[in-house]
Amino acid sequence: MPPSRPSPVPPRSRTGSSPRPPAARRPLTKKQRRRQVRRFPGASLRPWWQRPPALGGGAAGVVAAIVVIVLLITGSGVQAVSTPTPVPASVLAAVTNPGLKILTDVGDGGQPGQLSRLSGSTVLKDSSGKPEVIFVGAEYCPYCAAERWSMIMALSRFGTFTGLKEMSSESNDVDPDTSTFTFVDSRYSSQSIDFSSTELYDRNDNPLQSPSSQVEQIYTTYDQPPYTASNGFPFLYIAGRFVLYQTSYDPAVLQGLSWKDIASDLSNPDSQVTVDIVGNANFLTAAICIATGNQPASVCGTSVITSTETVLNSQTTVGS
Repeated sequence: MPPSRPSPVPPRSRTGSSPRPPAARRPLTKKQRRRQVRRFPGASLRPWWQRPPALGGGAAGVVAAIVVIVLLITGSGVQAVSTPTPVPASVLAAVTNPGLKILTDVGDGGQPGQLSRLSGSTVLKDSSGKPEVIFVGAEYCPYCAAERWSMIMALSRFGTFTGLKEMSSESNDVDPDTSTFTFVDSRYSSQSIDFSSTELYDRNDNPLQSPSSQVEQIYTTYDQPPYTASNGFPFLYIAGRFVLYQTSYDPAVLQGLSWKDIASDLSNPDSQVTVDIVGNANFLTAAICIATGNQPASVCGTSVITSTETVLNSQTTVGS
């Protein structure tokens, strides 16, 4: 069963793509600061799942006018998708099965990986004994938009997605209309891992899905320093062994590119798009392999993954 419609959760985007340490992140734009003020009055006094009241009609009109101006100035030129749209077979094949040569040629791509290694040794497993990978994000979020490309590529090495749909990040945020996917109504099957996704808000900031009690507890516990750079999206928890510190790469890399453009780039190991998506997918793959005890061997035994595991295992752990 897909997650139910929610009691609202405050939507937040996690900025930044610089390696840690230090936790260097892009400064908030004026628009983001306005959004924070609008969304978080008294936020420190409220549980994380409670959303501040919506804007009144007059304020909403001002924001709408600002959105129109911003779109006229910064439109990406990509035809944005506002409702879930089936993924063309060519795009799906490119992101789910780029081929071992591309994965090997890119390696870690000089990417930081952006994963925090957790201090505990216990692997979180589902009722069938499979390690659990948990994602919390929002369709409007450009940072989630970028992260999903690497996530889908990595997870597809362990199992199969059905029902993935194309989606665009919202038009009035930084990196507007970033081409991405939504996990809403998708299914994931794997003999090695379990994947749980919650898209808290849709592209228009409307409540969409609510987390299970287990996901809520994990999200509340780990979506904060020192595990992550800040409270926000995207949140990715890999079976109690790793947490995404901050977005793996800058979504600006995808600006102005359609799904077909990105899919075409993924066959070129010299493309920055490929270096970012594939390099970080290899880090996520290595982290999952650590959680699964390096199973399946056909994935975890490749040279690019074993060498990336060495990098991850050498990190200082966080937490107590």
